[in-house]
Amino acid sequence: MADLSHRKSTKTIRFTDDDGKPLANTRLKIEQQSHKFLFGCGGFDFVDYFQTEDEEKKAVFKDRMDKWVKVFNYATLPFYLGAFEPEEGCPQTDSRMQAAKYLTERGITVKGHPLVWHTVCADWLMTYDNETILNKLAGRIDREVGGFKGVIDMWDVINEVVIMPVFDKYDNAVTRVCKEYGQVPLVKTVFDAAHRANPEAELLLNDFNTSPKYEELIERCLDAGVPITAIGIQSHQHQGYWGKEKLLDVLGRFGRFGLPIHFTENTLTSGDYLVPPELEDLNDFVVTAEEWPSTPAGEQRQAEQIEEMYRTLFENPLVQAVTTWDFTDGAWLNAPSGFLRLDNSEKPSYHLLRDLIFNEWHTDTEVVTNEDGIAEITGFKGTYKAATTNGALLGAGQSEFVL
Repeated sequence: MADLSHRKSTKTIRFTDDDGKPLANTRLKIEQQSHKFLFGCGGFDFVDYFQTEDEEKKAVFKDRMDKWVKVFNYATLPFYLGAFEPEEGCPQTDSRMQAAKYLTERGITVKGHPLVWHTVCADWLMTYDNETILNKLAGRIDREVGGFKGVIDMWDVINEVVIMPVFDKYDNAVTRVCKEYGQVPLVKTVFDAAHRANPEAELLLNDFNTSPKYEELIERCLDAGVPITAIGIQSHQHQGYWGKEKLLDVLGRFGRFGLPIHFTENTLTSGDYLVPPELEDLNDFVVTAEEWPSTPAGEQRQAEQIEEMYRTLFENPLVQAVTTWDFTDGAWLNAPSGFLRLDNSEKPSYHLLRDLIFNEWHTDTEVVTNEDGIAEITGFKGTYKAATTNGALLGAGQSEFVL
């Protein structure tokens, strides 16, 4: 049996009635409402819903959204500069804000991704010199992190820095400034800008490269005083499941920093074949969704791999979040890597994860208070509701609490 004591908490609470008198010898029903652990998924459909005026498309997105909120408590929304602000001075703020508020109103934590990246970078930035580019990147960080404060308080600040200075697929503004100023100075500049805009925000460094090069980058950034809140690790597994051994190796190597670890972009496919291992860039594998269908055997394999991966990560005290990247098949590279099929029907992985979160890793219980109205409650860390089993009212502020 896995040790999950780090995922649980015990609290002693004194329950009273509306008059402030102890609820002595009273049976209470305790129901968990959400987890402290962040079970995440890409929330791009929420943005698409608020951007489109096509009613048929809205219905498709709404169906996905309704299924999404039945599982996850954490969403990643897209802030790629090239798509968010394709024309300088015309950011698509409204759709992101609408999506973010829709989610937060349902108790879901939202993260913005990413503030700086060499891919999907705005072409208009390249008309400026490097110093101006850097200043404009800092300005966009101030605008987004400050403007969304209180709605989005978590950001992937900069993405894939390990490869950034040697990225040569096409010219872009971010690689230009990274080459001139260096990796660590660039990281520190953008992190400092994000921290100034929202000192309470959680700020992630995020990368797909899990080699020692990423460890070395993190170490150099920390030595330079970069305010990294958590380490982001991408785990796109289009070329095959990492397996428990690799997961434990990655956790061990990146755990040495003592920082929270977020698995920020996880994909496991449910098709009958994988991206060839000799390809270094997944983007070089070009197929259509019809050429890479989800299959019954693949879906069973996907569910089994997801179960082992989530169990392994949930058992590690440093892991605070796991985000699956694709909620629906075909979302990225046309891969069958979602929890839903192309027709929005639910795969076994959808039900598997929901069962883990809301059954095995979930606390619903009953307790009886003592003569002083005190009860000790133990459960998975998160938010809870309490109610008397006989219909009596709890005192103000007593029906909800956090473990």
